[in-house]
Amino acid sequence: MSLPRSPAPVAEALSATDTDEAATKPGLLGRLLGRSAAKTVVRRTLDDDMLEQLEELLITADMGVDTALRVVANMAEGRLGRKLSVQEIKELMSAEIARIMDPVAKPLPLYPRTPQVVLVVGVNGSGKTTTIGKLASQFRGAGKKVVIAAGDTFRAAAVEQLQVWGDRAGVPVLTAPEGSDPASLAFDAMTQAQADGADLLLIDTAGRLQNRSDLMEELAKIVRVIRKKDETAPHNTLLVLDATTGQNALNQVKVFRDISDVSGLVMTKLDGTAKGGVLVALADKFGLPIHAIGVGEQIDDLDAFDPQDFADALMGLERS
Repeated sequence: MSLPRSPAPVAEALSATDTDEAATKPGLLGRLLGRSAAKTVVRRTLDDDMLEQLEELLITADMGVDTALRVVANMAEGRLGRKLSVQEIKELMSAEIARIMDPVAKPLPLYPRTPQVVLVVGVNGSGKTTTIGKLASQFRGAGKKVVIAAGDTFRAAAVEQLQVWGDRAGVPVLTAPEGSDPASLAFDAMTQAQADGADLLLIDTAGRLQNRSDLMEELAKIVRVIRKKDETAPHNTLLVLDATTGQNALNQVKVFRDISDVSGLVMTKLDGTAKGGVLVALADKFGLPIHAIGVGEQIDDLDAFDPQDFADALMGLERS
């Protein structure tokens, strides 16, 4: 997994190195640790003032107050009063973030029952369609027979976009006339996937705002109808989240989990200037598996989630 190293606010704030030249640059730790002779490692005591400013850094990176306090407190445990360099602080905080993230870093599970139904949900613009195309490509590349159902039946453009991604992935896309009942399409797609001997059925759904009760009820209907065909389905419900939405992602998880029993997350748009810290807050608060992260627009730009790589990138930590 290759995440960007530069734009994240935490990485910026921790970017000051331990020389006099770097200490003059903007950035919290550059100011916090002061200046010294060139090539001399700057060490400052880990005290309450420094901890408070580190907490503010993490909150700025969308980690949320509770998680930021926990990360810093755990990092500082047994180290208060010690003199630490910038590099040591980065390494300690990265290790603590990775510790929180490690239990949720899990690939999408595959089950012997076929077709395995994967329902993909999320708000408008989160990257659901793109994620479905990438997932379909990966599973097809692994030798699985995959079918996609274009469940956003109210937007012709959404169906067309999914067909483009299906063509790229070499996977058939099942559609219905514009305005059709998405639950009926999901039911018919399951029938077709069974007849075709498909291993996986990926069902797209309309992007919906979590404060629109009518749209959320429609999603609940899709789940009910799917279960008439297979009471164990959907076997996975993936919530696709946009990393740039920040703390709003927490509310999205809460609402979608109540409606559709979300089983795992995919975080998109971690390729730009996304802060990414909200992913730590999600892991800390909900503990839902993070199956993959989107790091670009190409069909192979969907990576397994690596907690240590993510934590290092968030801290702007370069490993030698």
